[in-house]
Amino acid sequence: MLKDAPVITTEELLAKARQPAADAMRLHPFYHGKVQTALRCRVRDFKDFAIWYTPGVAAPCKAIQADPELVYEYTHKWNTVAVVSDGTRVLGLGDIGPKAGLPVMEGKALLYKYLGGVDAWPIMLDTKDPAKIIETVLTISPGFGGVNLEDISQPKCFRILDTLQARAEIPIWHDDQQGSALVVLAGLINALKVVGKKLSEVSITFIGAGAAGVATTRLLFASGADPARCRVVDVNGLLYKGRADIELRKAEYIDMWRLCQITNVEGRQGGIAEALVGADVVVAFSAPGPGTIKPEWVRTMAQDPIVFACANPIPEIWPWEAHEAGAAIVATGRSDFPNQVNNSLGFPGLFRGVLDVRARTISDEMCLAVAHALADMASATRLSPDYILPTMDEWDLFPREAAAAAAKAVEQGLARKPLTYDQEYQLASAIIKNARDLTHTMMDEGFIEMTD
Repeated sequence: MLKDAPVITTEELLAKARQPAADAMRLHPFYHGKVQTALRCRVRDFKDFAIWYTPGVAAPCKAIQADPELVYEYTHKWNTVAVVSDGTRVLGLGDIGPKAGLPVMEGKALLYKYLGGVDAWPIMLDTKDPAKIIETVLTISPGFGGVNLEDISQPKCFRILDTLQARAEIPIWHDDQQGSALVVLAGLINALKVVGKKLSEVSITFIGAGAAGVATTRLLFASGADPARCRVVDVNGLLYKGRADIELRKAEYIDMWRLCQITNVEGRQGGIAEALVGADVVVAFSAPGPGTIKPEWVRTMAQDPIVFACANPIPEIWPWEAHEAGAAIVATGRSDFPNQVNNSLGFPGLFRGVLDVRARTISDEMCLAVAHALADMASATRLSPDYILPTMDEWDLFPREAAAAAAKAVEQGLARKPLTYDQEYQLASAIIKNARDLTHTMMDEGFIEMTD
């Protein structure tokens, strides 16, 4: 006879959820940071300095001057990304400033390297002026292959991204917008398969109208979700036609004003509680919980509701509370719970492909291709209420995403260095394996000190 599984108490679940924060406070000062530079080229003896620096370096400099595209062949530009932030919208912590935001951007750089083989570096800006942020990114762009905008408050984040995409000659990506949206789409595709519902027929409540929330509405609507069946809640309540505060500032909050026109056709008013009544899905990028979404509100949703509580570091509702309230599927942004819906499942692979084909930009179609690659990998193996997306340790995910992004860039005529899907898959697999092997070797050899 099988023994019953041990009962885990709420206190034990909470203790487990709090452990990563305790470990972070112990290990961040131990390592004094998460990323560093390391040499790529050989140094047999000091004579090699004549090759890598003066006088030898003058030859590649002159070659690049004659043909600027050679910078990708002769320097690190082919594989580098700047992670740029002003610290005004960090995780669920808000405007904590550029210094306090640096640990997050370092973590982003770590994920880029380990999961995508991309050399990324955090760049914190001591300005909140969107014009200065735009000018700074354009000014530093010659030294990077791409830029990842991160944790910049809205509405300026939309203007910054749109302007830079129009003016920069390298791909500009805002992970809070595009990354969040593509991973949510992938997760929702599979979650709806599990519960037997169609994207075009479900009612979705979006809680939070910041960068992630707004971008997710765009991508889901472009993928077949019906805006008329959906509702959006911002800090002041439900969006609806004629909401005075948005009407008065619609030039500044153009995306929210647009959502007022196309969602919530019944004109429902109120807050989160009213918005969840009858909803099939809730996608939340709002204030960290617990308690932002209450269990009694989940009970008012449609049959077999899907709850994506994506706030970090604490989801809007604990997964066990949502399940007890009737949720069929619960996803969060955390890796220590099932169904992680987090940008880290998307951006490392996508940017690997973008860099390898030297894409001029990152299009919505490229994001959709990566979203479907992400969803397809999970559905090809198994789907269940606790498994709607691959996990980060399924490393083959990232070369597949890279190949999907690269192939779409080539198809759209956006690639400077076209590669086939298979060519990019092989290339990305080798680069990512190299990055992981390097990290493990450094740990084995003591160059990265190990601690309990």
